[in-house]
Amino acid sequence: MSEPQQAVLLLLAHPSQHRSEVNLPLFELAKTVPGVTTVDLYGEYPEFDIDIEREQQRLLAHDVVIFQFPLYWYSTPAILKEWQDLVLEYGFAYGTDGNALKGKRFFCAITAGGKEEAYQAEGYNHFTLRQLLAPLEQTASLTGMRYLPPFALFGARTAVEDGLMAQHLEEWRELLTALVAGKLNRRLAAKLERLNGHLDQIITG
Repeated sequence: MSEPQQAVLLLLAHPSQHRSEVNLPLFELAKTVPGVTTVDLYGEYPEFDIDIEREQQRLLAHDVVIFQFPLYWYSTPAILKEWQDLVLEYGFAYGTDGNALKGKRFFCAITAGGKEEAYQAEGYNHFTLRQLLAPLEQTASLTGMRYLPPFALFGARTAVEDGLMAQHLEEWRELLTALVAGKLNRRLAAKLERLNGHLDQIITG
């Protein structure tokens, strides 16, 4: 069953955008999708002086929250951790009366330099990408948000040379459009390791 129109908030955290071959095109594409609000955190807060009230109001005004970033040492870039530490306050995002985010959707749009086989129990990184994102999944749980698996591109360092970009960008557009239209089967999507590669199953209508 489709949901009402959803307002989507996309927060980009990429500390070296001049070297970005994947995240920047994804961000630029997202700007063209009606219903998606795009925020470049390093662009808005080059000194890390994050406006907490502004960011909390942004969260309140949206139904879906996306963190977009390249995986840095199995975690988020520094500004996104700072954003979480400051914006997701006790009494706002969790704790007594801290239910501002309850019911919102949340997931990560992420790029990983290594190939997918490196992100397996027997692979170089020993954990799947979803396992490595467990702290963010628990953050979503604590704040009452509904967590979805990541939209992920592996092998990002050579994605352009390997011809992966066209399909990835098209899937990104398809996913964002479906999110805005409320046409994502959340229960089915929640069980997946990642969202992309399964859009024909999880997009309804």
